Amino acid sequence: MTAFTYFKDEWTPVIDDYLAKHLASEVEDQKISQIMAYSVMAGGKRLRPLLFLATLNALGRKIEEPEIRIACGIELIHTYSLIHDDLPAMDNDDYRRGKLTSHKKWGEAEAILAGDALLPMGIQWIAEGSKSAKLVDLITKAVGPNGMVGGQYLDIDSTNNASVAGDAKFINKMEWLKTGCLILASVEMAAVYAGASDIEQVKLVDFAKIFGRSYQIYDDLVDVVETSAEAGKATHKDQAEGKNNTLTLLGIDQSRKELTDLIKQAQDDLHGLKGEVLAGFLDLYQKVL
Repeated sequence: MTAFTYFKDEWTPVIDDYLAKHLASEVEDQKISQIMAYSVMAGGKRLRPLLFLATLNALGRKIEEPEIRIACGIELIHTYSLIHDDLPAMDNDDYRRGKLTSHKKWGEAEAILAGDALLPMGIQWIAEGSKSAKLVDLITKAVGPNGMVGGQYLDIDSTNNASVAGDAKFINKMEWLKTGCLILASVEMAAVYAGASDIEQVKLVDFAKIFGRSYQIYDDLVDVVETSAEAGKATHKDQAEGKNNTLTLLGIDQSRKELTDLIKQAQDDLHGLKGEVLAGFLDLYQKVL
């Protein structure tokens, strides 16, 4: 068993248990609590909260209840983004994590409100767990108009837009903002929270930037190399819907080469750190290479 697998198997159930218990206990209205929990507890890799905890691990920081609350706050924010991304006005998806999307299960208004509730609750959990204005600053900037939401806007604006189909600079920016910013924040918040040295912060931020960029290329490849059952969501739809991304820009073979090169860069960034667990996150990409 690798260090990453051991870490994931140890902490994923802790994350799941915390999310289930606290969504039930901290939301007063049982129905909205149920709708919020439906998407949060649908599964998923728990990639972003695990990245936060793995960064703490690399820095020798003990993981206790406050650290779990911060990590789970990140997951609430990520799930909000998925609920809204799946809406008919956005990507109009029927399935997420192998289950009906929130709006298909509960209704469009209910899904919007569930996302609206998860975002501030996620920020609240991060603030309460960390007692740090800096962490709140990092997460709100990562998901705001100059981060994830800005990237989602560019994604919508570029769909069926031939003028950006060959614009590598635009596509890199769009994919970085919509996916990379929250991944970077998950690592950077942990580095700040744990009091990482300047050298450690530089290495961790560089790793996170590469991992965040490479993750969207991986996700683009999933759309063409996996079935819907394997991915837990609709696949083979990006090109049909006129999406412009790294895959449509470079093609499958060149996208795989780009991903392979980024993996090597991310591994290099971890040299000198206790980064065995963080390096294990890169193994996720093997199924599309």
